[in-house]
Amino acid sequence: MFTGIITDIGTVASAEQRGDLRLHVTTAYDLATVDLGASIACSGVCLTVVDKGKDWFAVDVSAETLSRTAPGLWREGAQLNLERPLKVGDELGGHIVTGHVDGLAEVLGVCPEGDSAKIGLKAPDSLAPYIAEKGSITLDGVSLTVNQVRTAEDGSTHFAVNVIPHTAAHSTFGDLAAGRQLNVEIDILARYLDRMLAARNA
Repeated sequence: MFTGIITDIGTVASAEQRGDLRLHVTTAYDLATVDLGASIACSGVCLTVVDKGKDWFAVDVSAETLSRTAPGLWREGAQLNLERPLKVGDELGGHIVTGHVDGLAEVLGVCPEGDSAKIGLKAPDSLAPYIAEKGSITLDGVSLTVNQVRTAEDGSTHFAVNVIPHTAAHSTFGDLAAGRQLNVEIDILARYLDRMLAARNA
């Protein structure tokens, strides 16, 4: 489990296609405290550490993960939002995040709002029912609050979040632009409520 509070920005130092895609990611984490087999959320994707060095760790990205996540994340030079798992007793600064991507949202635009940036996004139809005003959402691993939700003229669902300067400076959101796709994880409570209602109505 994670909280959506980013603690480092990693850089993909190399990407090698084997059976799966092997990434070497540089990081400021103290790798002496990271065990092989541990999980690290990489831009919202829970991945397993399979090798490590003084300032890098390696993960394998499966074809399934590649097919469900934002394009461009897993290339050499790409920057990733990193978060280590929540420990029992840690402060829950964001919300409960599993590291499982539910779909992709497209950035429609970015505009200043005070010192912050207002990010407008288009939700995939399959996730639209789970996005609620003032609810939580995870975008590329970052826990954010949904400020607005509306139905566009074409029937698609648009929503907006605000990114404060601290979040922009400590994540990959400092250079967001229209057209970029972001990994989305809906609130885990919405996921379970949907399953409970589906089972009840079956």
